[in-house]
Amino acid sequence: MTYLFDGEINHRDSIGVFQPIRPGEVNWMTAGRGIAHSERTPDELRVTGSHLHGIQLWVALPEEHEEREPSFDHYAAGDIPQFEVDGTTVRLIAGTGWGRNSPVITFSPLVYAELHVETGATLPLCEEHRELAGYVVDGALEEFPVRQLIVFKDNERPTLRATKPSHVMLIGGDPLGKRHIWWNFVSSSKERIEVAKRDWREGKFAKVVGDEVEYVPLP
Repeated sequence: MTYLFDGEINHRDSIGVFQPIRPGEVNWMTAGRGIAHSERTPDELRVTGSHLHGIQLWVALPEEHEEREPSFDHYAAGDIPQFEVDGTTVRLIAGTGWGRNSPVITFSPLVYAELHVETGATLPLCEEHRELAGYVVDGALEEFPVRQLIVFKDNERPTLRATKPSHVMLIGGDPLGKRHIWWNFVSSSKERIEVAKRDWREGKFAKVVGDEVEYVPLP
């Protein structure tokens, strides 16, 4: 899941999608049984220069969806709900929170939101999800400085006040079970990851359409 604050990226993948992404938009690629993709700065911006700033998350799939067909969804910035909660501007990028729903398709209960918290305001933490974490992009929440991830205990909802205007990403959901990760492969099964490693090494993954030349070897 890609979300930009500044800059632009061209997404291409092995199911034939080409999609630029710009600030406030959402690119959601569901890998499922396997997909290859590239993300590159557009040629015109390579000439003029640009600043790229954003966050990319990997979202675990429930086991019953791990081998689904790969897919890709794009959402315009205007599709993302924006509203005020106790002095904080909230953009609900994906999932549910504060009695609202994002149109972004997900496969499990979760919340992903961008929050702009005014000085002196308390970080609003939604109640729907068991696990929550906050990432301070800019500003400060009490003792938590910029570029720090705050992981809360299960069902914990502490009071965190912004000591300056703060830009925070809120991430959360319910546990899906143990996952294994190796390089770019994620699965609930270590054996499945071994199959993916072999397939990548043997060139069995489909090529990125329109970006077929470069190949990143298995580590």
